[in-house]
Amino acid sequence: MMVLNSDSFSQDLFQWFDGIKRDLPWRKAGGHANPYHVWLSEIMLQQTTVKSVIPYFLNFIQRWPTIEDLGRANLDEVLHAWQGLGYYTRAKNLHKCAQMIVGEFGGRFPEDRNALLKLPGIGPYTSAAITSIAFEKPAIALDGNVMRVISRYLTLESLRPQLDQDAEAFLWQVIPQSRFGDFTQALMELGALMCRPKSPMCLHCPLMKNCKAYLNAVPEDFPKKVLKKALPQKFGHAFLLKNSNHQILIRKRAGKGILSGLYEVPTTDWDLTLPKRLLQDISLPEHLNLRGEVNHTFTHFHLNLKVWEGATRHLNQGEWVDFENLKDYALPTLMKKVLSL
Repeated sequence: MMVLNSDSFSQDLFQWFDGIKRDLPWRKAGGHANPYHVWLSEIMLQQTTVKSVIPYFLNFIQRWPTIEDLGRANLDEVLHAWQGLGYYTRAKNLHKCAQMIVGEFGGRFPEDRNALLKLPGIGPYTSAAITSIAFEKPAIALDGNVMRVISRYLTLESLRPQLDQDAEAFLWQVIPQSRFGDFTQALMELGALMCRPKSPMCLHCPLMKNCKAYLNAVPEDFPKKVLKKALPQKFGHAFLLKNSNHQILIRKRAGKGILSGLYEVPTTDWDLTLPKRLLQDISLPEHLNLRGEVNHTFTHFHLNLKVWEGATRHLNQGEWVDFENLKDYALPTLMKKVLSL
């Protein structure tokens, strides 16, 4: 892959970034990035927008100002603070990672990328982002935004994962001799603000003069897309069970699967067919009223829950909670939809 005038790439990028970079709360202050802030923000930003992440980030660093504070926190507290961000495995790995960094590294993030990769929740992209932004070491952090920028700049015809390899190979050729953290963030910023998936702002892009997709008027043709398979549809039942004090029955979801460790109203298993069998570990009332249905989409499947309501005095598993106190429990978005009925 031939690169012409590689210095121009980073120079044009820095000139643009220095003029427009957003004042984000996790970015370095006084010339030094806080590794804890970099790591926390990168985990939160996975599958989530900057606008959505900012209030969660500010809440976390207010409640847990250091990684030692986060490592000492109770997992239920962390999950409760995380609710609404989704992808709760991130929160569980975040808590576990904090405990490991405190216990095994004395509260200091390892600067070696291979050591970072051994920590829970830290993959190739996140380790590269931390290495470059927090420690100013050369690393290529290739997220969806950066991949889109480079695929258009070079009009790469390859599909993922080959596309990622091609984009990374190019970036190693144009990476500057310094400002590694700014290089990483500038590329992310360019993809988020200018080189958008739809209606890219090519006329304001600092890389416009050498961007092949722009010069050929085909930016939205890149990156090349693979047709996604339709997600399977699963079904289940959920139960809004109340006692004579108008309290709601909830329980902590067991196991290691999706939403485990979070609170839910009693549900059946989720299956590809609507389960006829109701719960065996909860004494269900004889009369249940169908309150409605809830639809929710997870990463790998769609879910439809029929929501039933009834009154019972029996309790085999779970706890009774006043409706106004439900806000104190880590409830995923799915359960908030059910309770809204």
